[in-house]
Amino acid sequence: MNKKAAFYTLGCKVNYCETEALQTLFEEAGYRIIDFDKRADVYVINTCTVTASSDHKSRKAIRRARKRSPDAIVVATGCYAQGDPNKIKEMEQADLIIGNREREKLPQILENLQPGAALDLVVPHSAGSRFEMLPPVKTRRRTRGFLKVQEGCNQACSYCVVPSVRGPLRSLEPGEAVLRARNLVASGCREIVLTGIHLGLYGADLDNVSLPFLLQELGKIPGLLRLRLSSLEPSDINSELVEQITGSWQVCPHLHIPLQSGDGELLRLMNRPYEPVEYLYLAKWLKQEIPGLALSTDVIVGFPGETEKHHRRSLKLINEIGFSRLHVFKYSPRPGTPAARFSGQVPKEIKDRRSKEMMALGEQMASEYRHGFLGTVQPVLVEKVVPYSHAEGFTPHYLRVKINMDIKGLHWRGKLVNARLEKDEGPEIRAIRVKKN
Repeated sequence: MNKKAAFYTLGCKVNYCETEALQTLFEEAGYRIIDFDKRADVYVINTCTVTASSDHKSRKAIRRARKRSPDAIVVATGCYAQGDPNKIKEMEQADLIIGNREREKLPQILENLQPGAALDLVVPHSAGSRFEMLPPVKTRRRTRGFLKVQEGCNQACSYCVVPSVRGPLRSLEPGEAVLRARNLVASGCREIVLTGIHLGLYGADLDNVSLPFLLQELGKIPGLLRLRLSSLEPSDINSELVEQITGSWQVCPHLHIPLQSGDGELLRLMNRPYEPVEYLYLAKWLKQEIPGLALSTDVIVGFPGETEKHHRRSLKLINEIGFSRLHVFKYSPRPGTPAARFSGQVPKEIKDRRSKEMMALGEQMASEYRHGFLGTVQPVLVEKVVPYSHAEGFTPHYLRVKINMDIKGLHWRGKLVNARLEKDEGPEIRAIRVKKN
């Protein structure tokens, strides 16, 4: 009987992409992948450390695995494991700590590992760190798949621990990226989401390669209906990239561009390389060039030294820009980062109140953005079919849509269905199918 392995993932799309690759790695080694809530021989927790809450959730998941199967092997991997392996060792719950590197032979490492070993195989990042070549992901008949093409970050924002746990910039060779994308399409994917820690600098470590070049090459793959970009820094967006987005029918008009703060003083303290007015002009230019652009962002509330005036400036700028979606994070001191030593740490109750105000604005903007599409006909890539009820999927602008359907819709999964958006039921939109003329 095959051994059973269970996985639990915290954090960003890159982590989820890596977990899928690790699952493929274990399947190739003869393991059967099961749900994390069931008894397994091996538990792999892909941790996150972007906030203190992420650390806490990572430790909690490790304890859950150990409690569920006391005799199983528990593996801690990912960013928290990379950044603070000693803290995980102190828990005395994990048998192996391996971080974000050298995981290609993880099943073989486990063959001779005994429960209770507490083996630390974390390898620090260095200038010579290579792109981790985990196997191509098996999508398990999913319509949308993720493809990690870039790793590492050199930006050094004052609040962020990511550069230390993800290392320097590395890119997947474009030929390999195209090959993996072809495999995703062959397995049933019709949309591919490109992911990376600093995706906009894809190719910076390679010769004559860039993100626009990669998009052009991926666009040649037969059967690929959509390409979506996960996240881009403001300074990485140029006319070449925008021309590639507008000139391709596959690249979705949906960009996630972190702002973090709408106040210039705070942006400088964060070591973010732009001013609020520069971001504003960028957003206006992008909306002018890309009709109906879905522009989402990240914003941090309660950064050290943030006053009520700073907070109000952020609210004003964000409202003026008009985002389709707002991701709000309460500042969390990360050990070893410059911001953790800054004076003026903001009390929790103030962070909570500012977070609620920012999220309320985000919900209002998201609603306004959805309402702008009511009455229009949009192509929906169907990801799920609920028989005799409805089909679910996303428009190119990343609007979640439920389409009323009858028996004819049972085969819509993985297909583009034209639908008229009728009613905002936030966060999704109810729609009806519109037949082609």
